[in-house]
Amino acid sequence: MSRVGKYPVVVPAGVELSINNNTVTAKGKLGELSYSFDDSHVATKFEDGKVTVTPLSLSNSARALWGTTRARINDMIKGVSEGFTKDMELVGVGYKARVEGKNLVLSLGFSHEVLFETPAGIKITCASPTQISVFGADKQLVGQVAAQIRKYRKPEPYKGKGVKYANESVRRKEGKKK
Repeated sequence: MSRVGKYPVVVPAGVELSINNNTVTAKGKLGELSYSFDDSHVATKFEDGKVTVTPLSLSNSARALWGTTRARINDMIKGVSEGFTKDMELVGVGYKARVEGKNLVLSLGFSHEVLFETPAGIKITCASPTQISVFGADKQLVGQVAAQIRKYRKPEPYKGKGVKYANESVRRKEGKKK
């Protein structure tokens, strides 16, 4: 069982944190994020530049929300100060991506180009035609956008063609033999 909840979250300089009732709000150079937690299971306290989360009981749900609340607050603080990035690669002949305004245009072997509209709070860049970087302050939103882009053409196991995460390894299968 993880005990991540017992460690305090250090708030760096440049991040403004406020706790009102059951809502934690963090403001930093990359924006503002807020998180509402269940105050019947956990309590949060902000003092001396550190946030501590404590369970109000020893029930399973309180212990689960203890670690979850601490992790979400940590991700908010890291997000508004540094941000999160997901790097992706396009593998395949003719597969390429480019950014046009606020939209990502993908050529993935279909008869048409796929147009992906970038949501608010996310910045997508293409260092080369086969590399995509998704950047934002909200960790969950960055992961969701990357998953939606990957969903257009998942990597297949025979040639490895498709959209994959940069650190993802595709399990390859042996092709048909004569």
